[in-house]
Amino acid sequence: MGTFRELAWFFRTYWKRYVIGIIILVVIDVMLLLPPRWIGQTVDQIRTGTLTEGLLLETVWMLLGIGVSLYVLRFLWRYLLLGGSLILERTLRQQFFGHITRMTPTFFHRHRTGDLMAIATNDIPAIEMTAGFGVLSLVDSIVMTLLAFGTMVVMIDWRLTLAALVPMPFLAWATAYYGRLLHERYYVAQEAFGQMNDHVQQSVSGVRVLRSFVQEERDVEEFRCVSENTLQKNISVVRIDALFEPTTAAIIGMSFLTGLGYGSILVINSQISLGDLVAFNLYLGLLIWPMFAFGWLMNILQRGSASLKRLRELLSETPDVTDLAGAREHVPAGSVEAKNLTFTYPGSEQPSLRDLSFCLKEGETLGVVGRTGSGKSTLCRVLLHQYPLAWGQLYYAGIPIEGMTLSALREKIAYVPQEHLLFSRTIERNVAFGRVAATEEQVIEALKAAEMYKDLGHLSDGLQTMVGEKGVMLSGGQKQRISIARALLMEAEILILDDSLSAVDARTEESILHHIREKRAGKTTVITAHRLSAVQHANHIIVLDEGKIIEQGTHAELMAQNGWYAEQYRRQQMEQLVAGEGGRGA
Repeated sequence: MGTFRELAWFFRTYWKRYVIGIIILVVIDVMLLLPPRWIGQTVDQIRTGTLTEGLLLETVWMLLGIGVSLYVLRFLWRYLLLGGSLILERTLRQQFFGHITRMTPTFFHRHRTGDLMAIATNDIPAIEMTAGFGVLSLVDSIVMTLLAFGTMVVMIDWRLTLAALVPMPFLAWATAYYGRLLHERYYVAQEAFGQMNDHVQQSVSGVRVLRSFVQEERDVEEFRCVSENTLQKNISVVRIDALFEPTTAAIIGMSFLTGLGYGSILVINSQISLGDLVAFNLYLGLLIWPMFAFGWLMNILQRGSASLKRLRELLSETPDVTDLAGAREHVPAGSVEAKNLTFTYPGSEQPSLRDLSFCLKEGETLGVVGRTGSGKSTLCRVLLHQYPLAWGQLYYAGIPIEGMTLSALREKIAYVPQEHLLFSRTIERNVAFGRVAATEEQVIEALKAAEMYKDLGHLSDGLQTMVGEKGVMLSGGQKQRISIARALLMEAEILILDDSLSAVDARTEESILHHIREKRAGKTTVITAHRLSAVQHANHIIVLDEGKIIEQGTHAELMAQNGWYAEQYRRQQMEQLVAGEGGRGA
């Protein structure tokens, strides 16, 4: 019953709904005790020849009245109890979704997408069953058993009742034993289901890569193995689940056999009447559902317990970046400053950034360049405060980043990551994602600044073109430019472009950067890039290597230093020149 205790917070919130529903269930159980007694009396009246037309009609009308009343009351308890369980499901889904949206990247490194989907699609409905049919099974298995047992003892014969209930302890033992096995196997089955979900998610997301490397058959074979493992784990659950009903039926059958045999002896010896025996068997029939309900209750509770454990473990995790007490919710515009900034990813031993120091004044542009893996994207994530930092290493407007709330910080920043995520919506809704109240004219203006507006003429429905999942209908350059338009539309104080121009040609890149400088005059911009032409107009450029600044200055100063930046810039210019001449020759 620990599952019910853990859900006590929900039952307390909706106690009126559950109290009324339980009262109705008890009333139904009491009403079900009346028909067997009336039928038994009618049988005795037939046997003794005292049954009259009036008595028969009275019994029939009472039975009809009971039937109509039960119809109405059963509708009400289903509405109250099962409706309440659906409210719990909605509440848990909101908690689950709200929780994962607050989590930092570290959380998603630990949990696979398939496991999260398994919790949402399998575990939460299993918990919902506990609050609906679980409550029903608990109330009915206790109340109806006690009422029927008490009526059989008081109204019929206590000896016959005890004889019929002799097999029942075996049912209690069997359900407890099966319940323990079910809990263990269901937990493992849910883990396997999560692995299968994760495989499907990765295969669907990477279908282009699979086809490019002709790995479809291998992936299908791997999925067959994963799904077979999931099947076997679930079959092990079904094997135990399948034992509940036949075990319950066999034990109840033994009770009927004992009751009928011993009851016949009592009738022959005139210790009970034939009507009493008929009523007794009808009461024993009423015990069939509570016994099944008890087995079902164990099943539901064990599934709910395993699912609640998985959900509780997930919800108990806390983000490693949180708002500190007294953090500022309103931060003025100002400079971005790093003081001996050192950062190590959670779980890593080597720092990814080492002793970075720079000061970017309001309205300036910072260029960040370096070899692949030098720490450019890591710096962008740190500027967004996605990971915990030591106090006093990063400042916005002179305020330590830890001294402001995450919402206050991120409202100041528009971020365009390397991996451009578009939603399966129209181009207009994708661009207006961060500013839902934007007008169509504002969306078009942002698309023009990102050099994407001309492409709308080649798309089927212009602004209303559905881009498909993750922008599958668009090219890499188009997805990048829509992401840039989305960020520009926000008109944030700080814009971070994390190598966000890699999929466009040099001429388009220059045009986009010109629009950004023009549109964002007086606002701060951070640009990381492999193509150095993207940062040559920046007010300050830092060159990273293994997380350290090895060169810094303006474009002219870095060219004069004749270091890595100057060498790389000349090489890229030469490559661009050769490519241009090759194109003209063709």
